[in-house]
Amino acid sequence: MKERSKTPETLDERAFLAEYDASHYPHPSVTTDVALVTVGAEHLRAVLIKRTRHPHLGEWGLPGGFVAMDQSLDEAANAVLTKKVGISGIFLEQLYTFGNPSRDPRTRVLTVAYYALVDEAKLMSDQRMNGGVTLAKLHVPWKGERGGPVRALDEQGNELPLAFDHAEILGMVVQRLRGKLDYAAIGFELLPRNFTLRRLQMIHETILGRPLNKDSFRRRMLASDLIVATGKHEADVGHRPAALYRFKRKRSG
Repeated sequence: MKERSKTPETLDERAFLAEYDASHYPHPSVTTDVALVTVGAEHLRAVLIKRTRHPHLGEWGLPGGFVAMDQSLDEAANAVLTKKVGISGIFLEQLYTFGNPSRDPRTRVLTVAYYALVDEAKLMSDQRMNGGVTLAKLHVPWKGERGGPVRALDEQGNELPLAFDHAEILGMVVQRLRGKLDYAAIGFELLPRNFTLRRLQMIHETILGRPLNKDSFRRRMLASDLIVATGKHEADVGHRPAALYRFKRKRSG
């Protein structure tokens, strides 16, 4: 009797994988882009790197890179922060996958975007600041959680051209932060270990893009069971030293 030819349904898994040819199926490249965000001088700020090669030569982009075959997405995102910014061990969370077929003119590229949050003092002491790296101010042209692209500005208020879809990625970061403020301790990731209520309120106002009532904010924070007084006060200030607080529970992320 003639032996029946084997089909994928009749092969065992090992034999199937041995014969499998991935080149039969076109597949995209995958990158991770990280929006490293802090608050400085009452502005949301993000680390941008000037592109030194095509595409988008001379424009500014988020720290990013292609995902290696042996890397997880989280490993790739952490590697981007370490190699391109010189910082590690900070809050990092996956944001969204951006997959518009025309987002990268080189080829079909999906990017898994992350956002990272860090206190400005730690960022300025750890990151590799040079002519190709800047801490841009973010200008958000919309209110609330509506969403949409944002603009990046230099210290003189000039707009920095953003590569790829990075304006949309940064916009989604702002949208996510505003949405999480009411139920997650996002603000604490942008603060040193000990902080004043005044500084905490400024963080919230900067993220939300609007002022908050001082008394109601203090009452809400003190009643939230999120913070505890350290018993210490500010030092070397030209006004009455404010009480210092610290986060009571495990920091988000």
